[in-house]
Amino acid sequence: MSVSIPLVVLLGAVVFIAWRYLGLKLWHALIALLFGFLLAATTLAPDIRRVIQAAIGWIAGH
Repeated sequence: MSVSIPLVVLLGAVVFIAWRYLGLKLWHALIALLFGFLLAATTLAPDIRRVIQAAIGWIAGH
């Protein structure tokens, strides 16, 4: 799966808004980032990619 730049920017904006207005602490974001990297190295990574692709396809109407 190729993640597009707009998706990365959108997720970055969500994290910024959560940090700025919802009280997200820096260490919360770092733990979530580390969890994502570790999760990407597991056998669940292909299934997670398929779920994300299906969700994006559903949102985009494809």
